[in-house]
Amino acid sequence: MADHTYRIIEVAGSSEISHSDAIENAIARASKTMRHLRWFEVTQQRGEIEEGDVRHYQVTMKVGFTLED
Repeated sequence: MADHTYRIIEVAGSSEISHSDAIENAIARASKTMRHLRWFEVTQQRGEIEEGDVRHYQVTMKVGFTLED
């Protein structure tokens, strides 16, 4: 395996379904404008409560991508 150098960005994703779906939404959106995404690390999870029910899930995460030569 070759050595890699990564750039790290921070993104937040949201979903009305689950934290997992929020992660997938954020990765899907980031991949539209970023290339060579390789890994992610969830740093925060939170949600919004409305009238006693969970309405939105949100995650903040670091995403690493390899730098081009």
